[in-house]
Amino acid sequence: MAAVAEARRIAAALRGGVDGPGAVAAVRRLRRLLGADAVGISGLAGEPVWSGQASSPAEAADLVRRVLRTDSRASSGALLVLPLHARDELVGALAVEGGVSTSAAKESAALVGEALERARLEASAEAAEQAELRALRAEISPHFVYNSLTAIASFVASDPERARDLMLEFAAYTRHSLARHGEYTTVAGEFQAIEAYLALARAVLGERLRVQVRIAPEVLPVALPYLALQPLVENAVRHGVELTDGSGLVQVSGEADGAECVISVEDDGPGMDPDYAADVLAGRGEPDSLGLVNVDRRLRTVFGPSYGLVVETAVGAGTRVVLRVPRFQPGVAAQ
Repeated sequence: MAAVAEARRIAAALRGGVDGPGAVAAVRRLRRLLGADAVGISGLAGEPVWSGQASSPAEAADLVRRVLRTDSRASSGALLVLPLHARDELVGALAVEGGVSTSAAKESAALVGEALERARLEASAEAAEQAELRALRAEISPHFVYNSLTAIASFVASDPERARDLMLEFAAYTRHSLARHGEYTTVAGEFQAIEAYLALARAVLGERLRVQVRIAPEVLPVALPYLALQPLVENAVRHGVELTDGSGLVQVSGEADGAECVISVEDDGPGMDPDYAADVLAGRGEPDSLGLVNVDRRLRTVFGPSYGLVVETAVGAGTRVVLRVPRFQPGVAAQ
């Protein structure tokens, strides 16, 4: 069990890769685990990080370069150098010297390779999450921007004070939607942008859009990923009112449910087939439904698979989207 625990610590230290800040700790732990005189890990650049010192540093460097060039193991005396693979791709080399069996060295190379593969997957997942957020930020509808600016322009002569206020709302909406600082905001921060959006939407849609917002004060400080709520409200306005011939009601409510925060966004529009709603959350919907998919995936990535979005709908019965997240989550804080 001690060896298993040490292997887990080695893997954790390699989350930043062979050139990361934990590489030194990883080779130190690996050397202690193997009882070796020296252990070195190298990336493709061929500059190993060592714990202990090889009896012949120059020879060790030559062997590492040979392994990286040929993708096959090499040895000299008590020094053994093995290739490291992540997803069958050469990513580096492991050098071991000092009375370590070949089988133990191979197991160590497999351990390090799996740790590096996991680190790459985690980095890819984080990059994908950031790409989804960038996609959301890029989803500001040109149609909505045009209609908003047209509505603002219509008030310039007749009601310049309202035109000024709407322009400030437009600035607040775009600033939040395009913000690039930090990963998280609060429910209160999201609702500042939502209020700006709704002010613009009311200016465009007039009496067709009715809105009710009820948010309990205790959930306002809850931390959320950026753009977790705004796309839900925009989706309700667009599909529940804007794309219909008549008027519509959009209701937004938020409350604490024990240790969780529950926010619902509901419209009384045409609704949709429940099977299609399931396809939307699975990423199989129309291109303009990507906002819901991105929000759901980011919530599940941050808070775990038990959280995210639930869509309640039926044809002719409107749509209700429920967001459920923990009120407190370690490592998640608005910046």
